[in-house]
Amino acid sequence: MSEIIMRLWRGDANGGSFQEYRVPAQEGEVVLDVVHRIQATQAGDLAVRWNCKAGKCGSCSAEVNGKPRLMCMTRMAELPLDQPITIAPMRTFPIMKDLVTDVRFNFEVAKRVPPFAPPPRQPDGTYRMFQEDIDRAQEFHKCIECFLCQDVCHVIRDHEENKARYAGPRFFVRFAELEMHPLDTNDRRLLLKERMGLGMCNITKCCTEVCPEEIHITDNAIIPLKERAVDATYDPLAFIIRKIARRKRPLPAEEAQASAIVTTPLSELADGHGDAKKAKAKA
Repeated sequence: MSEIIMRLWRGDANGGSFQEYRVPAQEGEVVLDVVHRIQATQAGDLAVRWNCKAGKCGSCSAEVNGKPRLMCMTRMAELPLDQPITIAPMRTFPIMKDLVTDVRFNFEVAKRVPPFAPPPRQPDGTYRMFQEDIDRAQEFHKCIECFLCQDVCHVIRDHEENKARYAGPRFFVRFAELEMHPLDTNDRRLLLKERMGLGMCNITKCCTEVCPEEIHITDNAIIPLKERAVDATYDPLAFIIRKIARRKRPLPAEEAQASAIVTTPLSELADGHGDAKKAKAKA
């Protein structure tokens, strides 16, 4: 029986290195199977994150021979077994221990995504949607949050300072899912442009290439979002409509009160009427 040489990264936030392990080859295995065998027989303290082992939880993300992949969906038969197989943690995120990285950055970004906001229901208590509108966003629901697209995106992979102002492809998918929902009433276009860094993506499609769910992130999510953001900013007709909508929009109580005080004629403020005095006192 042939032997497999595995080079696993071992270490923590303070540093580490690759260590070599040799295990017998077994038919039908995936990379995660071999890592588990090494953990069980040679490296009991090896840290590796996994859960479902079926390509649906997104937990076992790593870089296999330099490419971000799910270890449970990468078959050993697909790899060159006559050479050492290198398994490294995702480079974009801080290392916690061995193959486990700290992906909390993604959960912090998720908190900044405005939630789904449906309109009031129809009088009969239902909503109305066209099937074609539902189909357009259905693809985005397949995301398992493995964060491989985040890992491979060079905007944050090579520039740590960009994380504070760049959501990344996984969350552009989330924004697209909401923006294209036929019942959503939130407008997130300016947020995408000004605070989520949509314009920093130069559509290299590297995120699409590593997606295990084969979501067309660039073509179906990012590019349509860029088009919408441009329309919201530079379309003159949309600008006029927004200005009119703002004028007609009811002001919050505090703004309405302040507006009433500012626009009250001075003569009324000085004529001694009780209401005018109250307005002046509030001012």
